[in-house]
Amino acid sequence: MPGLEAPNKIHPTKLSDYLEVMSKAVFQTGMSWRVIDSKWPGIREALRNFDVEAVATLGDRDIDDLCQDTRVIRNRRKLEAIVNNARRMIDLEDQYGSFRDYLRSHPDFEATVAALRKDFKFLGNMGCYYLLYSVGEDVPSHEDWMASRQPK
Repeated sequence: MPGLEAPNKIHPTKLSDYLEVMSKAVFQTGMSWRVIDSKWPGIREALRNFDVEAVATLGDRDIDDLCQDTRVIRNRRKLEAIVNNARRMIDLEDQYGSFRDYLRSHPDFEATVAALRKDFKFLGNMGCYYLLYSVGEDVPSHEDWMASRQPK
């Protein structure tokens, strides 16, 4: 990515790996990657190391507590989205057998992005690209993808 260091790729082995990458995209929306990266260890700790089952069970009181926790980005809408996204991931994993199978059930990159945006909260086009790139799914080159987003 021109002027930016490409995100790290991971080889997800469990649903929580996907949740962590997706949550990073959610938190980054409207913020600097540097801020997110500097706070990430505290965010990970506060959000139960992104254990998908633990995050999915968080309730309003837990979110109230997180909104007071200086380790996290204290944006209630983003925190609620992450809890919702954890619950949705569990549902999709149950439905498709694995989250990877869900991602690969769509015919192409654009269809996968459309499904992700429909199924998950606070996940825009860039967040989808980041998620798919980071977990090793096929994505267009960043340059081609950015060019496809320019008005014609």
